[in-house]
Amino acid sequence: MKIRGFKQCGEIYRRVHWNNRGKKSIVWRCVSRLENTGLTCHSRTVLEDMIGLATVDAINKLIGQKDGFLTILKENIETVISEADNNIVFEIDKKLEELQKDLLRLANSKEDYNDIADEIYRLREERHKALAEEAGKKGSKQRLEDMEKFLNEQSTLLEEYDEQLVRRLIEKITVYDDKLTIEFKSGVEVDV
Repeated sequence: MKIRGFKQCGEIYRRVHWNNRGKKSIVWRCVSRLENTGLTCHSRTVLEDMIGLATVDAINKLIGQKDGFLTILKENIETVISEADNNIVFEIDKKLEELQKDLLRLANSKEDYNDIADEIYRLREERHKALAEEAGKKGSKQRLEDMEKFLNEQSTLLEEYDEQLVRRLIEKITVYDDKLTIEFKSGVEVDV
C-alpha cells in the first residue's frame, strides 16, 4: 500500500516514529519533508490511527453499499474478459513463423533479408507487448474477483483495523488537505 501526498508535491509518504514535545506517536509524513529532495512541501502529517480509521471507514462504505458495488464489479469483470484477445499472440506467432521461413529462404539464396529481419524484430516486440497486456488484464480480473469475493463473504461492518485485509484490498491512499482518498486494488476509490 502506498500513501501519496497529491495536492502538494506528489511524493510518497513514509511511516515515522515521532516525538513531538514529549508525546510519542506514529505518523506518516511526506518524504520531501523528511529528506532533502529539493522540493518544498507543506502537506500535512497524518497520524497512523487516522489512516487506520479512514481505511476502516472506506471498507465499511463498500460493505454498506455492496449491492451497487457488486453490480459495478461484475460489469468490470465482464469488460476485462471481453477485452482479452488471445488471438493477437496467435496471429503474431503465425506471421513470425512465415517470416522466419522467408528469412531462411532469402539467406540461403544470398538475397537481401534486412526488411524481413526488421519486421521479425517489430513483431517480436509487438508480441511481447501483447503478452504483457494480457497478463495485466488477468491481474485486473483477479483483483476484481478478489474484491467481489470479499464483499460477498463480508456480512458485517468492520469494527477495527486489520493490517492483512488492508494490504490485500487497498492499492494506495492519497492525502489531500481536507480528505483522504482510498483506492482499492479493484480500481474503486472512496473519499473519507
